[in-house]
Amino acid sequence: MRVALHWQILIAMFLGTIIGIVLNVGASSYSPGPPLELKNARFWSSDSPDRVLLSISENKEARRIVVGDKSDGDIRWPAHLPGSDETEPEFYPTLAVLQKSDPTAFKLFYHHGRSTARWIGDTAKLIGDLFLRMLKMVSVPLIIASLLSGVTGLGHADRLGKMFGRTLLYYVTTSMLAIMTGLLMVNFVRPGVGNLGPVAAKPQAAVAQEAQSLGEVLYEQLLNMIPTNPFASAANGDFLSIIAFTIFFGVCTILVGGTAADRINEFVEALFAVMMKLTTLIINLAPIGVFFLMLAVTATQGVGIFGTLGWYMLAVALALGVHALITLPLILRLVAKRSPWKYAQAMSPALLTAFSSASSNGTLPLTLTCVEERAKVSNRVGSFVLPLGATVNMDGTALYEVVAVLFIAQFNGLDLSMADQLIVAFTALLASIGAAGIPHAGLVMMAIILQAVGLPTEDQALIIAVDRVLDMARTAVNVWSDSCGCAVIARFESEGDATSQVPIEGELNI
Repeated sequence: MRVALHWQILIAMFLGTIIGIVLNVGASSYSPGPPLELKNARFWSSDSPDRVLLSISENKEARRIVVGDKSDGDIRWPAHLPGSDETEPEFYPTLAVLQKSDPTAFKLFYHHGRSTARWIGDTAKLIGDLFLRMLKMVSVPLIIASLLSGVTGLGHADRLGKMFGRTLLYYVTTSMLAIMTGLLMVNFVRPGVGNLGPVAAKPQAAVAQEAQSLGEVLYEQLLNMIPTNPFASAANGDFLSIIAFTIFFGVCTILVGGTAADRINEFVEALFAVMMKLTTLIINLAPIGVFFLMLAVTATQGVGIFGTLGWYMLAVALALGVHALITLPLILRLVAKRSPWKYAQAMSPALLTAFSSASSNGTLPLTLTCVEERAKVSNRVGSFVLPLGATVNMDGTALYEVVAVLFIAQFNGLDLSMADQLIVAFTALLASIGAAGIPHAGLVMMAIILQAVGLPTEDQALIIAVDRVLDMARTAVNVWSDSCGCAVIARFESEGDATSQVPIEGELNI
């Protein structure tokens, strides 16, 4: 008996988590004795999940580097290291920041200073990234074929306008509900109140994002909708450009009609069939990819930062839980007339993969497959709603940004007024539209919201250490919201189209 795909992914996620935790507890520390004598430097490191200490001596100049939580007790350096205790160490919140700011120091650590758990975790990430690359490989051609097939299948341009209006209304509504949930939860939990102390070091220049005004970001999105070279946009994976051009092309195909439209439709249908087959083959590898991605996260993520930022993480988790487990299921039941439990079962492979990969764009091929083949939503709805949602609908990201901004305000001793919080909510709604579906994009967009209420943009470093874990959760919520949107739009489309294949209440192909 063959185990269903969603169970395979769930088992793989569980095994990867357990093995990673065991490695984190038992093999996560590395601290050699004397410094290593390298060709041009003397190098020493101490690697633990919560903090990395580096000592590098080059040309009689001694440097000391700390990566991680600055407030986690006193830093004790061995007496045999070059330099003195008065040497001021350089602080970096994460290894990713160190890699950008000081590639030489990072390479020394990568080759000579990693613990066993980190080495295994990094290796697992390399394997997991291969699975993500395969998903991204089929994303652009699948979106073009699927979206073009859906648009031309509508038959009339006015039907496309109605579907676009309904889709946009759904996305704005759910994003606003997510933001209000985040506001209520952060005001209830108040995670930044209580003088937590300096959670992380003030960031180096690489951490601080160059904040743009909201108008600049929205205008940039408008420019992205009009690609100067559609082929370059496809090569670069610019989803907004790809979606806009494909819709324009599909509408013009409908308007031209005749033999030209028939030939294009025949080619598109053939391309879509081939891409779906390729996507299905890649999806069969999802349990392996999810296993290694979860192993990479749990083997390298320290538990100390979770204690320091525990209340903040709790506020985000509770708000995401309310939106994903209460708000969206109610919309499914009351508006789409679908069973939330059965629909979640149908979407479970995509949701679990989104959680482990933290990339809604990377998960898009799997989401399309689950919506059409398992949840039985018609191709013309799924192919239009999902690519658009992966670009502009970020419920989880908008919610997360609101909670994070108010946490930073509370941490700095500021009690934002109701007017300021409304500014945060409105700015988060618009900024979430500009958040690309890639890991950590929310941190970039958060600078806009911080600037809108006069908070220092560099304070993002307070939460950057736990961003990866929360990014996994909010990505799953983003994908869940997009999927629910397909059911909602399909319900309204079915009312005006008797040929729709969408069941109102029936068994799903699980």
